[in-house]
Amino acid sequence: MPEIVIVPAMFLACVAIVKIVSDARTRNRLIEKGLVEEGVKNLYPRQTSPALSNLKWGLVLLGVGLGAMVSFFTDVVSEEGTLGLMCVLAGLAFLVYYAVASKDDKADRNGVS
Repeated sequence: MPEIVIVPAMFLACVAIVKIVSDARTRNRLIEKGLVEEGVKNLYPRQTSPALSNLKWGLVLLGVGLGAMVSFFTDVVSEEGTLGLMCVLAGLAFLVYYAVASKDDKADRNGVS
């Protein structure tokens, strides 16, 4: 019985993902060409630069890896503590990214490169 539910659920999930991505691309193209009103442009966030995206995930993976290394090299932290440490360090990485991204966004708004 569960097999009957799993296959259609996976198919619907794939269709939904394709639809969401397709709609987002179409919306972004319309915004770039200026075919929508100014008020609608403010509803959708502008794309972040690839450098900032890479920085974000690099910091998160560094935080998770650092938490795993601390747990591996010290026998003080339990398995639950390892997971908690990894989550805390990943959260700190997101906070560092937020500070860097907001500083970059302010510089873009002021016209500074």
